[in-house]
Order: sequence, then C-alpha cells, then structure tokens
Amino acid sequence: MAEEQDLRRWRLVLGGDDAAGTGATLTGADREIDAALTALYDPKGGGRRGGGLGSSSPYVAKWLGTIRDHFPRSAVQLLQRDAIERLDLQKLLLEPEMLAEVEPDVHLAATLLSLAKMLPEAAKEPARRVVRKVVAEVEEKLRAELEAAVRGAVSRARRSRRPRPADIDWDRTIRANLKNWSPEHRVVVPETLIGYARRRRHARLRDVILCVDQSGSMASSVVYAGIFGAVLASIRSVGTKIVVFDTAVVDLTHLASDPVDLLFGTQLGGGTDIHRALTYCEGLVERPEQTTMVLITDLFEGGDRRAMIRKIASLVDSGVNLICLAALNDDGAPSYDGRNAGDLAQMGVPTFACTPELFPDLMAAALERKDIHAWAARHEVPLIRGE
Repeated sequence: MAEEQDLRRWRLVLGGDDAAGTGATLTGADREIDAALTALYDPKGGGRRGGGLGSSSPYVAKWLGTIRDHFPRSAVQLLQRDAIERLDLQKLLLEPEMLAEVEPDVHLAATLLSLAKMLPEAAKEPARRVVRKVVAEVEEKLRAELEAAVRGAVSRARRSRRPRPADIDWDRTIRANLKNWSPEHRVVVPETLIGYARRRRHARLRDVILCVDQSGSMASSVVYAGIFGAVLASIRSVGTKIVVFDTAVVDLTHLASDPVDLLFGTQLGGGTDIHRALTYCEGLVERPEQTTMVLITDLFEGGDRRAMIRKIASLVDSGVNLICLAALNDDGAPSYDGRNAGDLAQMGVPTFACTPELFPDLMAAALERKDIHAWAARHEVPLIRGE
C-alpha cells in the first residue's frame, strides 16, 4: 500500500496524458487534481507551462472551484498567483463573477489594486470586498501586536526620573528601590522616583512618516504598508503621515481611517522618483529628533540619483531616524539597486527586507531610538550592504 501511494504521488507530480512510467492509474478526485494542475502547468504550453485555462470565464470559475475543493488554502493562493502570472488572467479579474470565486490573499489584493482604474462599475464593489477581507485578516493577526509594541515604546520614551507626585509609577518605583528596604522602619526608601513626564491631553509624543514606493515591483509591500499605516494613525500619541509615490507624490494621510480607502488611493505601477518623494516628506518633518521615517522602496531611482543621496544625508543630519525597507512582505530576498543601497549603508541608514511579523517590533525599536543595526542582528535580519 505504501508503494502504491508513492507511485500515485509521483504520477500526480509528473502529470501528462499517460502513467508517466509509474504504472499508476488515476481515478476520482485524483483525476480532477491532475486535470487542474495540467491546465496550469502542462509542459506542452509552449514554454509557459500552461494555456489550458485559455480565456474562458466559465472554465476558470470551475477551475477555481476545483482547486478549492482539493487543496488547502495556502496551496489555493499559490495556484491562483501562478495562474494570474503565467496565464495572464488579469482581465478575467475584472469580472464580478470571477471575484466571487477567488481566494483572497495579499498578492491578489495587490493585483486588484494595480487594476483599480480599469475595474468596470459592476466589479468595483466585489473587488473592494476582496481587499477588505485581506485587510481584516492582516489586521486581526497583527494589529494588537503593533499597537502594544508602539504604545509600550512611547510609554517608555516618556518616563521621567523626576516625576510630579501624580505621575509617579509606584510599581516600578518600588521595584527600583527594593535595595533600600529599611527593616527597622519596615519601609522602602524611595531614593529613585520613576514616573511619566506630565502629559497633555492626546499629546503627540512621536512622529512617523511612511514613504512608500508604489511602483509595480513593490505591490505586496504597498498592501502591508497601507494596513500598518492605518493602524499607526489610530494611535493618538503617534502622529502618522502616509505618503505614496511613483514619479508623482500623493499624501494619503487623510484616508488613514479606512485602510481599504487608503489602499485604493494608491496607483500601483509607473516609474520612481525617490528624491521627489523625500523632498515632500522633508516638508512634513516638524520635530526631527522625534521623527522616524520609514522609506519603503527597492531604491531603483528613476529621477536624480545624486539629489536623492544628498536628500537622505540631509534628513539624517537633521536628526530624523531614517530606515529603508527594500521590502515589507513575506516574499523572501528583495530585488534592489545595490549601488544606492551601498550609499545608504555608508551613511549609516539601516536597509533591509522586513517581514510583516517583525514590523511591530521594528517600530518599537525605532520609536525608542534603539540601534537598528543591533536590532537586525538580534533578529537575524541580514542588512543590505550594497554592491
């Protein structure tokens, strides 16, 4: 039985119209799985390993149903992604009935955002439902962690060793002074007071500027950045600005209350003018020493490269805490401009790819002005050193 199972699996892996030398015959569900994979990966497809789905909307809908029936969700998302990339199915995603069949994930959301301006009226609401579901899933997974990390970082940043009586943190003060316990008087002598600086109502203690490259290669990073930006904007003690750019610059801060609106405010694709975007963001900086700017880009500058480097140096010299993320996604090693990355490394600007799961802890470290190079080493995140 074990040998038969192995042959069956090899038969499914090899595909084809015959038993592919395994002697195994497929029946029932296995035949449906084989047909679905053949439609996508058939090596007779002229090098594209596909073409079996053609441009038939009903057949694609049936194929989507088949893979949902026979594969786990993670595999369904991978197969959908391959179908979109290999078989050029973007046009079919403009159809409402297709959007009702697909399994939402970040990559699909990014594809829909890139097609946003092409969506017919009937497909706009189904597309928003897909993106909203992706946003809800990511938020459910990461919102609490990001909020806790950022609130904790801001709270630690505003602690004072000379607090007013009403602002004393008694728990921390007692623990810090246990060494001063007096057995004779049975009291802890509070030699050191720990508390919080006097807070104004809804005081903005830290500023964050997310500067996000919306060129096509950064699609999934844009989705995560938009969701995280909306969460940060909901924390009143942090002043958050969200700016996206290609060759133009768009400030989307006013849309931060609804991450779906924010994401549909992006326009994936086009060129890249990082210098222009940084110049705009520089104008948003009011308190450099309290400002963290996260530049999310692959550093392929289509504008004035030297002016971009000078602008980055100017921001760093002013006291802005600048971090460059070559990617904010789960896709693995990013593609980036090595020459520009090398220049940033020489200026001491930490540059690396960050996964969504690590982003909350990164923001906490950044807001506390911790050494991000040390943070990256601790989390085994490889820094980009350039060429």
